[in-house]
Amino acid sequence: MSMYAERFHSVFPSRPPILGMVHLHALPGSPTFGGSLQDVITKALADAQTLADAGVDALLVENLHDYPYYPETIEPETVASATVCAKAVAEEIDLPMGINILRNSWKASLGIAAAVGAKFIRLNILTDAMITDQGMINGAAHLVSRYRKQIGADDVLILADLLTKHAAPLVERPVPVIAADMIKRGGADGIIIAGHDSSQPASQDRIREIKDAIPDAPVIMGSGMTVEHAPTYAKVADGAVFGWGSKPNADMLQPVSSDMATEFANAWTTGLQAR
Repeated sequence: MSMYAERFHSVFPSRPPILGMVHLHALPGSPTFGGSLQDVITKALADAQTLADAGVDALLVENLHDYPYYPETIEPETVASATVCAKAVAEEIDLPMGINILRNSWKASLGIAAAVGAKFIRLNILTDAMITDQGMINGAAHLVSRYRKQIGADDVLILADLLTKHAAPLVERPVPVIAADMIKRGGADGIIIAGHDSSQPASQDRIREIKDAIPDAPVIMGSGMTVEHAPTYAKVADGAVFGWGSKPNADMLQPVSSDMATEFANAWTTGLQAR
C-alpha cells in the first residue's frame, strides 16, 4: 500500500467513502446572514444527523452560503462562527469530519480542522492559477503544507480539487500532468475531480486518465453525485462528495432529504459490491 493510500485508509478504513456535505447557512459577516448563529447550528446538526442516519462515511462542513466569497482570506467572524458550527457537529456525530472554507481559505480550513479534530480539508485550488468568479486565485501549495506542519496538523488530509468548479485555468496544461504535480510536488493527499458545476460529474474517462497518472493516490468524485450516478462511479472512484444530490429540487437552501441520502448511500454500496 502506498503512502497516499495508507494515509487515506487511516481515515476511511472500511471502503471508498461517501463524504456527506453539511452546507452551513450564511454565517455572521455574510450579506445574507439571518441574524441567529444558533439557527445555523441547528440546521447544520439536522443535516448532519440525516446524512449519518442515511449511511454516509464522513461529513464535510462548508460555508456554502457565504457568497459572494472572499478569494482566500476570510474575516475573523467567519472563522469563529464556522469553528463553532463544526465543533457542534463533531460533538454530536461520530463520523470523520472535513472542513472547506470557500472560496479558497486554506489557512482557515486547516486552522478550524486542527481546532475541532477534523480529519481532512477540501481545498479548491492547491496548485496552478485559476480564473474564478472571485478573480484569479493562485495555488499556494508551498504555504499550505508548511502551515499544516506549523500548527501540528500533519494528520489532517489535504484533498484538493483538480481544475475546480466555476473556474478555468489561466494556462492549459495536460490534466494528467496537473494531477501528478498536485500529488508529487503540491503535497495533496488525494485528488477531487468535478464537472463544470455542482450538477455535473466528471466523465469516467477523466477518472481513468487521472488514475493512470497517479495510481497510488485516491481520486474522489466532487460533483454531480446522484442516485442515478452512484452505482457507476462507485466502481471506479475512491470516494464521492455527496451534496447537490441530497437537496430536493436542487435547492441548496433546503434541508438534506432523508430519502435522497438513503437512496444514494444504498446505490453507492451496490456499486462498490460490483467493483
